[in-house]
Amino acid sequence: DLRNGSTVSDFILVGFEQSSPSTRSLLFALFLALYSLAMAMNGLIIFIAGTDPRLNSPMYFFLGHLSFLDVCFITTTIPQMLIHLVVKNHTVSFASCMTQMYLVFCVGVAECILLAFMAYDRYVAICYPLSYTQIMGRQVCVRLVGTAWSFGLINGIFLEYMSFRNPFCRDNHIENFFCEAPIVIALSCGDPQFSMKVIFVDAIVVLLSPMVLIVISYARILASILSRASSSGRGKTFSTCASHLTVVIFFYTSAMFSYMNPRSTHGPDKPFSLLYTIITPMCNPIIYSFRNKEMKGAMVRALGRTSLAQAESV
Repeated sequence: DLRNGSTVSDFILVGFEQSSPSTRSLLFALFLALYSLAMAMNGLIIFIAGTDPRLNSPMYFFLGHLSFLDVCFITTTIPQMLIHLVVKNHTVSFASCMTQMYLVFCVGVAECILLAFMAYDRYVAICYPLSYTQIMGRQVCVRLVGTAWSFGLINGIFLEYMSFRNPFCRDNHIENFFCEAPIVIALSCGDPQFSMKVIFVDAIVVLLSPMVLIVISYARILASILSRASSSGRGKTFSTCASHLTVVIFFYTSAMFSYMNPRSTHGPDKPFSLLYTIITPMCNPIIYSFRNKEMKGAMVRALGRTSLAQAESV
């Protein structure tokens, strides 16, 4: 068994180790603020999507689950990075690294699928408004979300196997702030190119297949919008779809640069890792709330109820 020949029992996350103490302190304050903002905003969306009766539609049902995925994603990587910015010991166990990579795979894949289903939801809502509630019923939405999670869980197991199929007996220093798959695979004693090529093929299926559904959905939405005579109707529809398209561009661009390079064994640069681990989850609720009047109104109502409850308790 090749795994019995493994000599690496832990990994060292280099991350921002070479930065000066003052730079690490500044990064800690910055990332803590971004993490707190992302958790607060996504938590607020989860709360109002589940409690506000005015947001009882499939779009907000999906949005609540997207925010939950974002909370899972940033919690998998950012707290560990914050700890390593203030302590000298950057060692993580082999099991912890495997667990972190599986969660990143699982949540990332589930979000890819969910974004495609959200595009399909917008297509049905705009192109078939009279049949929207029948086509996108509650059970259908639950099944779509369940499909996204199931695909993420199953695909995560496959990617985890491909990442750790070979023993690890080389350098255990990971040049990033979390266990990034291409970097970890490059440390194995076997042939890293084979595993990277398999992950590349998997990325084509996981990223490009949902992307095809998104492109088709928005192409038909665009055709439907252009056929309408009312300019006000066009503007409202464009505004509704712009937030989702912005999120898709953010997420898919960073994911493609990170995992769709079959020859890469050094992994993406830290800026790309930061983009999809903290910047995108933080921007998602901001983009949706600023470009959606119903969401802004629900947030104001939720914050108003909280302030009123605090005043009554005093």
